[in-house]
Amino acid sequence: MTEKRFPKGFLWGGATAANQYEGGWDLGGRGPATSDTAKAVRPEERQSFEYFASPMTKAKVMVALEDKEGLYPKRWGSDFYHRYKEDIALFAEMGFKTFRLSIAWSRIFPNGDDTEPNEEGLAFYDAVFDELLKYGIEPLVTLSHYETPIHLALEYGGWKDRRVIGFFERYVRTVFECYKNKVKYWLTFNEINIMGISGYVGGGLLFEDGKQNFQDLYQAAHHQFVASSLVVKAAREINPDFKVGMMLARMQAYAATCNPLDVMEEIQKDHENLFFSDVQVRGKYPSYAQRFFKQNDIELQIEDGDLELLAQYPVDFMSFSYYMSSVVRAQEEASGEKTAGNFSMGEKNPYLEASDWGWQIDPVGLRITLNKLYDRYQVSLFIVENGLGALDKVEADGAIHDNYRIDYLKAHIKQMYEAIEDGVELMGYTPWGCIDLVSASTSEMSKRYGFIYVDADDEGNGSYDRSRKDSFFWYQKVIETNGAAALEE
Repeated sequence: MTEKRFPKGFLWGGATAANQYEGGWDLGGRGPATSDTAKAVRPEERQSFEYFASPMTKAKVMVALEDKEGLYPKRWGSDFYHRYKEDIALFAEMGFKTFRLSIAWSRIFPNGDDTEPNEEGLAFYDAVFDELLKYGIEPLVTLSHYETPIHLALEYGGWKDRRVIGFFERYVRTVFECYKNKVKYWLTFNEINIMGISGYVGGGLLFEDGKQNFQDLYQAAHHQFVASSLVVKAAREINPDFKVGMMLARMQAYAATCNPLDVMEEIQKDHENLFFSDVQVRGKYPSYAQRFFKQNDIELQIEDGDLELLAQYPVDFMSFSYYMSSVVRAQEEASGEKTAGNFSMGEKNPYLEASDWGWQIDPVGLRITLNKLYDRYQVSLFIVENGLGALDKVEADGAIHDNYRIDYLKAHIKQMYEAIEDGVELMGYTPWGCIDLVSASTSEMSKRYGFIYVDADDEGNGSYDRSRKDSFFWYQKVIETNGAAALEE
């Protein structure tokens, strides 16, 4: 009997983001970004996402920027800025084929609208890419990952101003030219659908009345769609071998019952979620969006040529994050205990277990999502975030026995294999936070995802030394065997 393995060339690796991992927020000419205003969330508030989606005002931004003593963990992250050689050597030891990271826009253009780039910032990423390539690790680079330059938020109101498209294109063309022989795989906007939840996190939008509105959120989304197509256009011109993907926070939903109203609610949740990928992958606005726009008094300002640009330059592949699924029910029938989720709340699924943070663990849901997305789009898929945030214990001898993480990842990898057997074209897998980093939503370090432990606490105290967890050696074997080690019974 033939041993089960993943396809030849499958890209095993891990994922990070500059705003949670890089640090050095005030070094090397980097300008402040929206992520630098994210204060650590008190433990009693961490089960809700209200703080994450809370509208920002200029006054709130200025208070955060002037606060030099407060707890803003994303400013220092895991200090990759100073430790990138050590970290990349550890990734190479695990056998990574690819490493997902993001470029901090404000490290290249400190204000976002500068006419000339910051050479020190360009040199930093040049050195990082050289280090990755030294070990044969393919960089997978996100161009915008929750870190809009703060000047663009204060001066223009972020992505709701169309001028930001041009600033972004200048930044993208700059890094494309600089790294055209070192990076092949690019992602445009991380979890682009976050724009429908938090305009500030997704695009630096400010709401002086303290209330978000759909008009501004979806106008900003339109500008990002146009910018995404301009990224693909630039890629075609600068290096035709570039592959540009979009990235979605996938929110797999199940109808609570076979009540047709609940099934319709599930369809509507899919529309809310997949609207963003429909535009970027299919190259056009979906027909169902018109009803949503009408019901919410949204009138997009679409300039001549925008729709043609979307149609001409869709992305090459689709990437997404997957952490959990949710259960939905028609509003008039809504009942049941709620559970926390990745930017969403849903009813608790009685068939699933949950993490320490209330995120329900659903490996089969990943297979369902892979099949749904491939059936819908017929383009290559890439799982660029998946993982288990947990409280890790360091034993007296320094060991970290995280079998719970191994069990989580093994179960999801098995379902990935089943999806490939179903006919899904899957490019690769980069588990989130392959090295411990600051949480996107709560700005805490104690919610750990990594194969590599970082000795730092929620207040930023610690040596920041790195050590290998049990999962490090397990994932090393998974990569070495091209998945076979995770597929054993």
